[in-house]
Amino acid sequence: MEIACPDWTHETAAFAEGFTCVVGVDEVGRGPLAGPVTAAAVRLFPGRIPEGLNDSKKLTAPRREMLAAEIHTVAEVSIAHASVEEIDRLNILQASHLAMGRALAGLPSRPDFALIDGHIVPKGLGHRCRAIVKGDALCLSIAAASIVAKVARDRIMVDLEQQHPGYGWRTNAGYGTKDHLQALLNLGPTPHHRRSFKPVHNILYQEASISP
Repeated sequence: MEIACPDWTHETAAFAEGFTCVVGVDEVGRGPLAGPVTAAAVRLFPGRIPEGLNDSKKLTAPRREMLAAEIHTVAEVSIAHASVEEIDRLNILQASHLAMGRALAGLPSRPDFALIDGHIVPKGLGHRCRAIVKGDALCLSIAAASIVAKVARDRIMVDLEQQHPGYGWRTNAGYGTKDHLQALLNLGPTPHHRRSFKPVHNILYQEASISP
């Protein structure tokens, strides 16, 4: 069976409606126990679309790195984050939307239409938007955004691992793997752990309960 790949259908439809600056938006990092949530907005140009764009989760790390570099060369790209403090204060969904809004605001050209991965259009973006479920697997602009967001966040987690070794962030990117959870028990949470997430909260609660 042929595997579907992202295409230019959604962008073409937006252009047909009269929009001229159409961008894709995606985020990465909603599930991890540590680190920021990262969003990217990408404006691709017909005739300059890198070959092999796909959902970042379907690509190898070296392939993502190569495509991210090419996307930065041929497209307009903006990457933004919401911090651990914002995640804990707002909740992860609202923090993800905050990062998306920051990414859109950081583009050199003001978009007039945004294609958003997921089923919810964030409030207050100031742009016409369309949510596309599994958009990173269906829409080229969203796929490009998923790739650059994933590469950017992975690099942040590699840097953070150098400051806080032992949690395996270089390989698990902050997700709650078995080794990460064991390190949390052994070493305790860092300032980069999300206190509002249950595994981290439970460890902090246990520590508070046994403190003299």
